[in-house]
Amino acid sequence: MPTRQMEKLGRGVVAVRKSANQVFVTWRYLSADPMKISFNVYRNGKKVASVPASQGTYYLDSYGDISSADYQIKPVMKGKELTETCGKYTLPANAPIGYVDIPLVKPADGVTPSGDTYQYNANDASIGDVDGDGSYEIILKWDPSNSHDNAHDGYTGNVLFDCYRLTGEKLWRIDLGRNVRAGAHYTQFMVYDLDGDGCSEVVMKTSDGTIDGKGKIIGDANADYREVGEPVDVEKLVNKDPNINKVIEKNKDWKPTNKNQGRILTGNEYLTVFSGLTGEAMKTIDYVPARGNLSDWGDNRANRSDRFLACVAYLDGVHPSVVMCRGYYTRAVLAAYDWDGKELKSRWVFDSKQPGNEGWSGQGNHNLRVADVDGDGCDEIIYGQCAIDNNGKGLYTTGMGHGDAMHLTKFAPDMEGFQIWGCHENKKDGTSFRNAATGEVIFQEKSSDDVGRCMAADIDPTNYGLEMWSWQSKGIRNIKGGTVNPNMRTLSVNMAVWWDGDLMRELLDKATVSKYDWKEGVCKPLQQFEGITWNNGTKANPSIQGDIVGDWREEILFRTPDSSSLRLYVSTYPTEYRFHTFMEDPLYRLSIVTQNVAYNQPTHPGFYFGPDLKKCLFRGYLFK
Repeated sequence: MPTRQMEKLGRGVVAVRKSANQVFVTWRYLSADPMKISFNVYRNGKKVASVPASQGTYYLDSYGDISSADYQIKPVMKGKELTETCGKYTLPANAPIGYVDIPLVKPADGVTPSGDTYQYNANDASIGDVDGDGSYEIILKWDPSNSHDNAHDGYTGNVLFDCYRLTGEKLWRIDLGRNVRAGAHYTQFMVYDLDGDGCSEVVMKTSDGTIDGKGKIIGDANADYREVGEPVDVEKLVNKDPNINKVIEKNKDWKPTNKNQGRILTGNEYLTVFSGLTGEAMKTIDYVPARGNLSDWGDNRANRSDRFLACVAYLDGVHPSVVMCRGYYTRAVLAAYDWDGKELKSRWVFDSKQPGNEGWSGQGNHNLRVADVDGDGCDEIIYGQCAIDNNGKGLYTTGMGHGDAMHLTKFAPDMEGFQIWGCHENKKDGTSFRNAATGEVIFQEKSSDDVGRCMAADIDPTNYGLEMWSWQSKGIRNIKGGTVNPNMRTLSVNMAVWWDGDLMRELLDKATVSKYDWKEGVCKPLQQFEGITWNNGTKANPSIQGDIVGDWREEILFRTPDSSSLRLYVSTYPTEYRFHTFMEDPLYRLSIVTQNVAYNQPTHPGFYFGPDLKKCLFRGYLFK
């Protein structure tokens, strides 16, 4: 197998207060580390602990002084400290309990052409090492309060992107401008080191009037492609929908939005590669796939044509490519590009409109997954209910149509390859469990309902492999389709997180981490986060979650209600297990890259992870 070009990570040391007089310090165990490596912990230059290879990579420091403290982690082999792979972190004075506070520079309010005001909220985020120092920075999307789903008319404010260090230092701001509409389906942003120089780039769809991190305007600064729209006949609207009267009674200032107002039906569309360090636009080309004839996508008002997805995939098995996508309800087009630091070169374009590809139309999700499902060393793109091979050819299509959610990983230690658990909105196919390489259905629970959510996670140690469920799955199911528990009303279908230190996964919904009690068959709150809020309505997801710093557990990045800061919550539970950071697993790392795409989905690794691993050594991961 070829060796993939991957980022080089540092120790990822972080320290948070567990209580008023205890500090929880945690760091990464890297794949390059010898199995017998141990660690020394220093506070303010004084050694305070030795952590042996038989323990997890954390230390609970009973250090009550509220002043700041400098922590340093030094690896040790055969009694000798390896200073070249050490790491450090400064705990600020009066640091809060349980999280890292990251202050933000909130954008000013704005006004639309129709005179309506809007505010900004910190929304989805991604991570990347923008300066090559082995630590991640945060790339944050600012969403205006008038952002819209594609089905809705109305002006939106400009979408902004910032880059922050974990200290709160702001590196740059990009303004996508008035010609890129705001909403979950419009503004997919890819953050990854595409050219192998050790520093992440940021790739986004742009247009005339986009302002890069250096203040340079892309294209025509005066262009305005937003539709003014056609006035709506209120009387006709009321006759069509009597419920509108209730809206008018509650809000005397209510006025209907003009038809197509704020939509962008024409005009230039670009694809831009930005420097992750400075926000400077390094290369801009025409966006492919172009919108062309709107009706080719399913309607003439840019609802279907402006459904965008994106991902990063190792299409040649060695170098990462960025793939920009358009459409999934009808026509679907994927365009793959390679970035060499100077030029953005097309690798291939897949178009379901082309003869022979008709079966791939209408199969896309509100998200996508990337994995080497056929074992050739190169990644495929799981585009909802179909798959595109690494060479840009159709691999298979199930014909089950559009869905909102799907989960791809290895569902049990002895299952060959990868599997997919997905839900379907065609009021026919319900939820299905399939072979990721062939599309072959392993089992299916059909339903006449629109099944919009589903979840897969190993939450029950008494059942073999991962468990899976959906709104209409008739309970928690196992890998053979059997029912583990017919009652799953207490289980969330939004996000999942490794949090408390055992091998099972916890569930994350809004501000609560919950744990499944397999003895009682119900989910119970484990930890509640105060003073924060979540994003994207009923999706109720954090800005991002993943193994961002510290040991193998995942961190959760929330925003405060006023978006004055982000809070990176770090698990302070002890763990007896020591694993390499999940970020060194290709499938997991790419699931982080695509987490912000449309409807956020939780991370998954490219190997089975759960209590059925028992006591073993698996791909360099040490299990006690």
